[in-house]
Amino acid sequence: QVQLVESGGGLVQAGGSLRLSCATSTTMFSRYTMGWYRQGLGKQREMVASISSGGSTNYADSVKGRFTISRDNAKNTVYLQMNSLKPEDTAVYYCNRGLGTLFGSWGQGTQVTVSS
Repeated sequence: QVQLVESGGGLVQAGGSLRLSCATSTTMFSRYTMGWYRQGLGKQREMVASISSGGSTNYADSVKGRFTISRDNAKNTVYLQMNSLKPEDTAVYYCNRGLGTLFGSWGQGTQVTVSS
């Protein structure tokens, strides 16, 4: 079973930045499209960004131009650079596959709180 360990969240003022990391235990990491998801309080989980094995990226409209997803295949890690944060970005952030069948379990996530 693949393990996912998210980190890097915290409390930041609106307009600030954070960089999230997600370390995975899969040895096939480089083959997968990876995604970052978030779930706000009382909301459904949504994907905010994805990156293909070849490095192509896609973003939700709500984060386009502010968030950047990247990956390091040597470290089996995916990152999310978040700039110009807004209070509505407050959520627990998770990583998982960005295409196809999700990994069987989610990590613990990392809390991002943006104060106004």
